Amino acid sequence: MTRRRLQSVLNEREVERLRAANPHPETELRYETRFELLVAVILSAQATDRSVNLATARLFPVANTPAAMVELGATGLARYIRTIGLFNMKAKNVIAASKLLIERHEGQVPRDRTALEALPGVGRKTANVILNVAFGEPTIAVDTHIFRVANRTGLAPGKDVLAVEKKLLKVVPGEFLQHAHHWLILHGRYVCKARKPDCPGCRINDLCRYRKKTRPAA
Repeated sequence: MTRRRLQSVLNEREVERLRAANPHPETELRYETRFELLVAVILSAQATDRSVNLATARLFPVANTPAAMVELGATGLARYIRTIGLFNMKAKNVIAASKLLIERHEGQVPRDRTALEALPGVGRKTANVILNVAFGEPTIAVDTHIFRVANRTGLAPGKDVLAVEKKLLKVVPGEFLQHAHHWLILHGRYVCKARKPDCPGCRINDLCRYRKKTRPAA
């Protein structure tokens, strides 16, 4: 077996095991519509999903459409999300994005990367989340968790998030691409943690190339 083929087999085994642990993964952000998902993802930058869910539980009953959000205004929106980091800037972005959705897309979240990235507060990672979760596109949104897992394990090492994203799209078998984003982010969030990874409890420990693996507690 060639080295490239061996690496491909190892990559497939890693993702297979993550799928076995969670066959139907979902985002931990709470939403009911594509617009609610867009707002939640914009708010989640440098914030926990839990903090976003607490805020949107109060916000969405009041404003969950672009028109309602514009009517609420940045100042009004800020009152609901003040517990989230950078809430003033995020409030302005959400209102500006809502206006553009009304002006350019008839109030609908577009299924187009360029159009999504033209919205204030939406970058490549956010666009990938929307395309994957809302529209079922086989995209991978690389955040700090996925970047860490991809480099630590050797699954898709890269110097920046874009390099890791492109590598993951190449090495993850097609049948796994739809949910790979969620498997990797959840693995990084709860197992392959930044400060102290739970290597003894890791399902892909034997396939991982991380040199500083933690050991079981004495």
